[in-house]
Parts: sequence; structure tokens; C-alpha cells
Amino acid sequence: MGVIVAVDGPAGSGKSSVSRAAAVELGYAFLDTGAAYRALAWSVLEHGGDPEDAGDVERALDGFAFTSADDPAERWVRVGDVDVTEAIRTPRVTAAVSGIARVPAVRARLNDGFRARLAAAEPGVVAEGRDITTVVAPHADVRVLLTASPEVRASRRARELPEEDHGAVARSIAERDAKDSRVVDFLEAAEGVTTLDSTDLDFAGTVGALVALVRQAAGLEPVS
Repeated sequence: MGVIVAVDGPAGSGKSSVSRAAAVELGYAFLDTGAAYRALAWSVLEHGGDPEDAGDVERALDGFAFTSADDPAERWVRVGDVDVTEAIRTPRVTAAVSGIARVPAVRARLNDGFRARLAAAEPGVVAEGRDITTVVAPHADVRVLLTASPEVRASRRARELPEEDHGAVARSIAERDAKDSRVVDFLEAAEGVTTLDSTDLDFAGTVGALVALVRQAAGLEPVS
């Protein structure tokens, strides 16, 4: 088993982009666990189901086939043979993810799949997503809670969604935090988890800080 790096954090904290960039720099695989939840949400909606109805969600889970790129330089997500890379990032799917994640059967099934991928990754893997540091990979070599102030997270997400009103984006993040916190505590670092606050860091600085943590924990030589 290679080095496992687990990164959690609230909406808009940059978990996905920072983790992906760190994986590239380290030469590790990348696992976006949130993409699996989004893909299942897309599948529920695509088949006319209600993402707040556990029965509809569990029916969509039956036979659900999700794959995504291990190579952090690639960005594809598929449900069966359908490429849903762009579709799962729409506001409609984003709004449905929290309902999906509250279904215990979903978390159990997807977490088993995540653990299998983590165990197979060499020489290492950076995995990001909800409860990755406490439930999916509590024994990861490096566990990090990546966070930032609510104002900074809203500003960053608004830059990613220029067509959306800034106030609406801020409210969406606050609502997502509130919904997700009913399932798992991701705003406070659990014991043994390092908090990386990027409020005053730019993107490169945040990636560098994460890579430094991994290199130190894994006994790797720092890059001069």
C-alpha cells in the first residue's frame, strides 16, 4: 500500500483543486470522493427520482457503476458508459448532493469502493471529500482539514461561477455547510488531523503547504 493522504473540509475550501495539484506535484494518484456522490445524485435526477427520498436514492444505487480518473492530470467521470464530467458540476446536481449523502446505504457502499481504490494506489494517493479523514481513511498517513473563512470560501466559489450572484453563492455555501454538518463534523479537525487554514494563502501557497505536510510525514526529501 502506498502513502495515503486524506483531505477534508467545508464547501468552497478548495479541497478538490488543491488536492489534485498536490497529487500532480507528488506523483500520486487522485481520488475525488465527492464526484461519486455527485454522480449518484445525477443518476437519481436523470431517472426522475427525488434526491431527498431514501427509497429513490437506494434504487439508483442498485447497479450504480461509477468510474473516475486516477491520474490527477485527467478529469473524467463516468456513470456506466456516460461521461458526466460536466453534468455533475451543475447547480441542480450540487443542490441534490446533501440529500444523497444522508442515506446510510449510500455512504456504506461508496466508502467501501473508496477504501478499495486507496489500498491499490502506488506510490501514493491524495483523496479528498467528506469524512475521508475520520471514516473512510482514519489511518491515513496524512490527514488534513483544509479550511478558510466563510467570506473567503464564498469569494473563491463565486470566481468559479461568474454567472452566479455573489450573494446567492455565499448563501448556497452556508446552506451546504448546514446540511452536510448533519451527517459529519467537517468544521473541526478530529484528533490527529492537521488543520490547514488557507484564508491568507493563495492557491500555490496552499498546495505548497499540503505537499510539505505530506513530504514530512512520508519522510521524503523537501524540494529545494
